Amino acid sequence: MTVEETLASLVDRFNRHADRNPATAEELDGIERTIEIRLTDGGTFAVDLAHGHLANLRSGPAPKPDLTITTDSATFHGLVRKEIGPMKALVTRKLSVDGSLEDKLLFRRLL
Repeated sequence: MTVEETLASLVDRFNRHADRNPATAEELDGIERTIEIRLTDGGTFAVDLAHGHLANLRSGPAPKPDLTITTDSATFHGLVRKEIGPMKALVTRKLSVDGSLEDKLLFRRLL
């Protein structure tokens, strides 16, 4: 599965979760963010969070991302498959998350 297909699957999974769990959608309601995913070995993607759902997944950099996640594709796939945890990836510098503290905490919620 390509990174873009994996991201599309994650967006779909998150949105289904938000639909099944009104508390999640309510918690995120009113938060609007643009999230950029940069892969150091190729490819940049962006997605928008609005109204408790992720939408508008696209290839290419976001003009003004609120949150930027940088990693390589192997670590990205490892995170998705839960072969590596986000904290371990951060500590070993295989993953970096740039944004406000609030947005970094939001990232944990999106995983």
